[in-house]
Amino acid sequence: MYDSLTTSYTFSCPVHGETHVVLSRFRRLEELPGPHHPTVYRVEFACGCGHDHPGLLTHDELDWAPLGLQDETTFLNLMTSRNEPIGGELVELAASRIRAGEWPWSFFCWPEERPRPVYPSAFMLLAPAGSGDRVGLAVRCPVCGKVSVNLVSRAHLDVPFVNDREVGVVQHLFEDDAAATVAEFHEELWSAAFDARRLTLS
Repeated sequence: MYDSLTTSYTFSCPVHGETHVVLSRFRRLEELPGPHHPTVYRVEFACGCGHDHPGLLTHDELDWAPLGLQDETTFLNLMTSRNEPIGGELVELAASRIRAGEWPWSFFCWPEERPRPVYPSAFMLLAPAGSGDRVGLAVRCPVCGKVSVNLVSRAHLDVPFVNDREVGVVQHLFEDDAAATVAEFHEELWSAAFDARRLTLS
C-alpha cells in the first residue's frame, strides 16, 4: 500500500485502475467508527485523473508505514552482492532521528502557542494553495484536542523528517465542528491571515 522509495500510497482509481498518491494530495481523513484494532481511516484523495476518490487505510498504513516499519522492498547490497530488505535500514534511521529530537511530522498548535510532534492520523482536512507548493492543513492536536490550521510546504507532508523551519498559522480558535465541511475549511483557510511560527521542537 505504501512505497517508502516514492513516499506514496497506492489506491484504486476507476479511470486508471491504480494510482500512486503522496500525502499532500489527501483532502480529508476521518477515523471510522468500529473496532480500534486496527483503527481504519476513510481518506479522500485528489487523483491524477482529475477527480477525488475515497480510500481506506489502517492506522499502521497511515502512521507507521512511511517510517519503513512494513516495507518489504529489497535492494541489491553491492558489498554483499545479495538482495536485502530495506525495512530494517529505514526503521533504524527513523529511530535514530527520533532519539536525536527530530520528528517525522510536526505542526504548530495555535491555542498552546507551541510546535507539536504529530502523525498523519491527526490530520483532518488538506487544501492546496492556489499557486506554488503550499498546502493548508487542519490538524487536531493530540495533546489539547483543539484544531489548528497551518500552511506548510508539500515536502513537509510528503517526506518524513522534512519539516519546514517556519509555517503559516491561522490565528483562530476553531470549534469542534469548524472543520466539518471542505467549503467551510476553504473559507477559513483563505480568508484568515497567517502568521509565521517556528517549528523547532527541541
